[in-house]
Amino acid sequence: MVIVPVIDMVKTGKNICELRKQAGMSVKELQDIFGFATPQAIYKWQHGVALPTVDNLYILSVVFGVRMEEILVMEEDVMKRASA
Repeated sequence: MVIVPVIDMVKTGKNICELRKQAGMSVKELQDIFGFATPQAIYKWQHGVALPTVDNLYILSVVFGVRMEEILVMEEDVMKRASA
């Protein structure tokens, strides 16, 4: 049986928000880095409504100075089963 990790979108969004604040960045600054016309995508990430694409996740990791795995939060019950 293969256990596939599942991303917790809400916790990942909160993590993106926290990492942004730790980096001292505003949503507007992130919007400018990505070249987005509006900040909606970033707000969707932060609220756990959507996840960044892989290329945007990589950019976030570079901007925040962390690995991509440090941005994503896995659902805890899946991780517990995986470690058991």
